[in-house]
Amino acid sequence: MKGYQAGIQKFEGMDTQVFGISTDNTPSLGVFAKQTEASFPLLSDFSKRSVAKAYGVLMEERGIANRATFLVDMEGKIAYIEEGGSAVDISGAEMACSRVKKK
Repeated sequence: MKGYQAGIQKFEGMDTQVFGISTDNTPSLGVFAKQTEASFPLLSDFSKRSVAKAYGVLMEERGIANRATFLVDMEGKIAYIEEGGSAVDISGAEMACSRVKKK
């Protein structure tokens, strides 16, 4: 998330909204937002984990989600997915946003 915060200006002017969704509870996300100085919303999927499940990243046996970045286009279609450790690197999302904007 620090990478996204450090590069948040790259998404300005791209008709994008950056936000994080986590299976952590709201108080934990508040602490995390302060630690990372996140200026974008962090949303909790703690109670039902329905978002993580719907997007196919929920590790049910552990009750947590795999790290993932999703780019959803203006029509609501997933245009880009990055999973695992590389999901926190903003370069893939930035490039995908540029491609979607040019369509």
